[in-house]
Amino acid sequence: MKAIPTLSFIGVLMMFTHSCATVDDASKSSATDPIKSSPQYIDGKFKGDKEALTMTAKDYITSSWRFIFEDNNQTPDGPLPVQPVDLSYFNANKGVQLNSTWLGHSSLMININGYKILTDPVFEKKVSIVGPTRFNGDLPLSPEKLSHIDVVIISHDHYDHLNKYSIKFLTPITQRFIVPLAVGKRLISWGVPEKKIIEMDWWQTYRFDDHLTVTATPSQHFSGRGLGDRNETLWASWVIKSRDFNIFFSGDSGYFKGFKQIGEKFGPFDMTFIECGAYDDLWRPVHMFPEETVQAHIDLKGKLLHPIHWGTFNLALHPWYDPMQRLSTAAHLNHVSVATPVAGQSIEYGTDNLGTHWWEDLLNTQKLTQHDKEMKNGTKME
Repeated sequence: MKAIPTLSFIGVLMMFTHSCATVDDASKSSATDPIKSSPQYIDGKFKGDKEALTMTAKDYITSSWRFIFEDNNQTPDGPLPVQPVDLSYFNANKGVQLNSTWLGHSSLMININGYKILTDPVFEKKVSIVGPTRFNGDLPLSPEKLSHIDVVIISHDHYDHLNKYSIKFLTPITQRFIVPLAVGKRLISWGVPEKKIIEMDWWQTYRFDDHLTVTATPSQHFSGRGLGDRNETLWASWVIKSRDFNIFFSGDSGYFKGFKQIGEKFGPFDMTFIECGAYDDLWRPVHMFPEETVQAHIDLKGKLLHPIHWGTFNLALHPWYDPMQRLSTAAHLNHVSVATPVAGQSIEYGTDNLGTHWWEDLLNTQKLTQHDKEMKNGTKME
């Protein structure tokens, strides 16, 4: 049996159990219930375009068995590389700029024309009480060093995207929390003032001011934080547009025709931040394979692809490095530019500093170490 905490995977499986309208602060007091009036809300649940997750009890048992007994290099041999965050990128107040700092998984610090935006912030080592621990140990940032945040964007309410500790920490320094429909009530229960929360349905746009807009767009996923609240809240991808730049944040999603629709309506995008990890045939409708991540970027008319949702937590059955190996091949074949930072590293749009294939160097080092051990023991590598 592998030395992997089985409770972490059980926690993951529990998570598995059009014109644009404009949203402003005044609209929140509307007499119309925005949840019940949503086209996505049917018979007391959010459905989206389809019931995306259709795993059976047998599928759950099969997944758990594979996770416990199959050795597929889901976790690295040691901590993955991490770079302390250089806050000068995030805090820069110059006019024309676009930079991003990857904190791991789907947590990003984005500076777009001086606006400071966080996506799906998870500042803890573990995604939940029974969830997995970060591959690279501590967060590459001391959250105490953060100051005024313009916008926190949440894609959906799964534990690896919506973290109670992080939200409570950010509440005093954040101007707006932008979330899908029905997620706001959880934030309110955690102490976020209602006036700071903007709940949005797909295709709605929130105008932060004259120079920044955030639009909720579809994704093919699901929601819920336990066994009894499946799809009681909406999930979304997001378009973030400033005077000079246009970017896309996928949240979680399976590959679907919506990417092409979003690309036609809002593209082209300077940067796309798209999930690439935690995939398997059993949950393909809700998580993309790496080749589909590249295709989604093409559908969106993206210029620079920044893969997210990989290399941080053990949430799947594939090797930890598989997402980047496959994505890099697909990107090369399709002439797609890719940013591949280590956790904590900043990418500045328009420069050549896009990261390296650092996972390959690590794998080569691990192979060399294994070779040395085998030679010392008088054995030979296959």
